[in-house]
Amino acid sequence: MRAYGFPCPEPIAGVEVASDPARAMRAARYALFPIPGIAADGSLFAPSAPAPIVPDEALLRELSPGGHVILGAADDRLRAAAAAAGVTLHEYEDDVELMLLRGPAIVEGALQQAIANTRVTIHDADVAVVGHGTIGALLARTLVALGARVTVVARNPVQRAAARAAGARAVPLEQLPDVAARSTMLFSTVPAAVVGRAALGAMQQGSLVMDLAAPPGGVDLDAAAEFALVTVWARGLGRRAPVTVGASQWQGIRKRIEAIEEGRV
Repeated sequence: MRAYGFPCPEPIAGVEVASDPARAMRAARYALFPIPGIAADGSLFAPSAPAPIVPDEALLRELSPGGHVILGAADDRLRAAAAAAGVTLHEYEDDVELMLLRGPAIVEGALQQAIANTRVTIHDADVAVVGHGTIGALLARTLVALGARVTVVARNPVQRAAARAAGARAVPLEQLPDVAARSTMLFSTVPAAVVGRAALGAMQQGSLVMDLAAPPGGVDLDAAAEFALVTVWARGLGRRAPVTVGASQWQGIRKRIEAIEEGRV
């Protein structure tokens, strides 16, 4: 077992802290990449690494022949590099069970960021949540429980109905600018460009906009800064509770390794 790209303040028995990504990957049968998606420059989410880690074809060829990469989500460049290197990718960002297990830590991390970056309480605040998937639903429910006036903005009518059943208002995506205009906090959970200039320009200066989606994200962060909004791209929120999140993440990874070893994948 070799590790690279994240803080390792204390030695872990049986784990070698590698000096570079190639050393960590060399002759390994499995490479475990982080859940947060690939950044626009093709790098993995590794904020403590001394330089960006880009899993290109050359790096993937360090794995043993027929190696496997297990990760949250890949982009087209990584898929092409894996195909050229003869490496199989196993993505689990759409594993609903796993996302539900780690979802509470993400929601707690989002609340922590919201509290740190606003000067109003969540209670009695007008809050918009864009998207009502696994994380959006957990976040909206928690915000409602904290006393916020929550409006869920979603394309899917079933998701909007679920949001209403959980105590939130719900509107179609076309009404996002109207909702944004009265919101002091906006959380986007959709990994597609849905929160653009029309919505951001309607918000009051100093309002909070938090993008919880994997790259490429759902918020035009440049426009948000131009409109003097407080912006947070909240990647890697699972680090708020590494013991809980690590245990749930390993549960999902272990199932995939067992399936590979048993020839079921």
